[in-house]
Amino acid sequence: QGQLVESAGGSVQAGGSLRLSCVASEMRTDDIHMGWFRQAPGKEREGVAFINRDGATSYVDSVVKGRFTISKDNARNTLYLQLNNLKPEDTAKYYCASSILLSQLQSGTPDHWGQGTQVTVSS
Repeated sequence: QGQLVESAGGSVQAGGSLRLSCVASEMRTDDIHMGWFRQAPGKEREGVAFINRDGATSYVDSVVKGRFTISKDNARNTLYLQLNNLKPEDTAKYYCASSILLSQLQSGTPDHWGQGTQVTVSS
């Protein structure tokens, strides 16, 4: 079946950093493409960053490029998102996602979603 479980998010002041992690169970991360989405109150869910099966290729949305970094450790079956220089507009619930097909992941219709974790940035 497969399951994704995110670590706890957190509350930080603007300019601070957080690292989110997402552990996959009952599936191997080197078999799947993975990514992070976020959804702020009153807004649609949006893709933040994606990474391919072997971790060699990644994409980060222009809104967060230079501040967020996606990575994965296939030996640990874990996906990460490093969030630096956080801004109040980064406040959202962040979701881990995975899919066999990269196009399916990037279109927002992945095979699996995590439960989401809250990130709150105060000014």
